[in-house]
Parts: sequence; C-alpha cells; structure tokens
Amino acid sequence: MSVIEEGAKKSGVLWISLPGSRRPRLAWHTWHDGAIYVVTGGPEQRLPGLAEADRVRVTLRSKDNGSRLTEFDARVEVVDQSASPEAVAALAKDRLNAPDAATLTDRWARSATVVRLTPA
Repeated sequence: MSVIEEGAKKSGVLWISLPGSRRPRLAWHTWHDGAIYVVTGGPEQRLPGLAEADRVRVTLRSKDNGSRLTEFDARVEVVDQSASPEAVAALAKDRLNAPDAATLTDRWARSATVVRLTPA
C-alpha cells in the first residue's frame, strides 16, 4: 500500500491548494478505487475553483500526530455521479452529521459537484 493510499484511508481530512487561493483549504474526503473523492458546492464544503482545475496540490497529514505525511500533485476530474454510484456511495458513507443522510446523494446530484483527485 502506498503512503498516499494509507494516509488517505486513515485520515478523513486533507488540505488542497486551490487555484488563486493563498493557502490550502481543509476538506473531508474518502479514498475509493485508487483515488480521493471530495464533494463541493451547495451546502457542502466550499472548494472554489476545484472543479475547474486541471491539477491541484494535496497534503495529507498523519492522523496520529498531525505532521505532514506526504504532499503530491493530483489530476482533477469532475465525476458523473449517475455513472459512478459506488464512488458517490462511499463518499456519502463518510459524510459525518449529514442532516439529510437518507437523501444525501439526491441532494448532491442537484446541487453539488463530486470530484476525483488522482495522484499524478
């Protein structure tokens, strides 16, 4: 298992350096099928410019002590939510405290963007 996969699986948060942003943004995520998935938009976490970016810089920190575990570039791809139900379900499962857990994926389909970050 690579350090990226291990770090992404062990921690539910990461930092993404977004285009035009002065400092990285904290985001929750899930690891699924060799990539990191995040959701942005609507009432979910705000990650402006992520869906339009080609690449971003991702930082994973150790869950144990908070130190930087690894940093890497990732290719950005907007996910067709209807064509990737397993990835969206995995992301929804890791969404803590959703007020509408039973209909969460329906809300995402209407108002949010799911993004796949593939280590480059």
